[in-house]
Amino acid sequence: MLLLGAAAADARHRHRDNSDATAGQFDYYLLSLSWAPTYCLTHSDDGAECSNKGYGFVLHGLWPQYDGGGYPENCDTQYNLTSEAAAKGRTIYPSERLMSHEWQTHGTCSGVSALDYFSTADRATATINIPAAFNAPRGDQSLTAQQVIDLFHRANPQMPDGAVTVACSRATMSEIRVCLSKDLVVQACGRGVRNNCPKVPLRVPTSR
Repeated sequence: MLLLGAAAADARHRHRDNSDATAGQFDYYLLSLSWAPTYCLTHSDDGAECSNKGYGFVLHGLWPQYDGGGYPENCDTQYNLTSEAAAKGRTIYPSERLMSHEWQTHGTCSGVSALDYFSTADRATATINIPAAFNAPRGDQSLTAQQVIDLFHRANPQMPDGAVTVACSRATMSEIRVCLSKDLVVQACGRGVRNNCPKVPLRVPTSR
């Protein structure tokens, strides 16, 4: 549900040559949940996401991935972004722009309709329990990437090692990313999905 600068976020998330990218031909999903307070530090004019909305973790995207590293994008597909699908998308993304971007860039490679893709993204988000430490914190926190991962493991005992990573904007937490099978079962991530945070305590800003 976060605009987070989709291009910037995806730039950290390398894709391989898409000349052979085929809709539905991928190995697993990467669920990206963005920490809205970090986004709002630099995008306070985004009324859909910020403006005292009080959001914590919100859906950024559900991205098809390859086990060997990288991901397909902008696949040819028989499906369009229908009005019914857009109505569903509006319930999980804060803007038409992000919804359209996520469908065109990632959803087209899922092999399913836009409505089914958005419904899958909604269910994927619901599979992850957010640790209590991130539910309406009263002030900024300072946590290492490993501490963030440990909190998610404790809140999700079924989560195997290597299933969650942390993304940062410098030394500020910006996202957590969780790997899921096509059936939305939490699994270890494939090659290339890793933390990009410095090995120092990270700033975790609170909502403003």
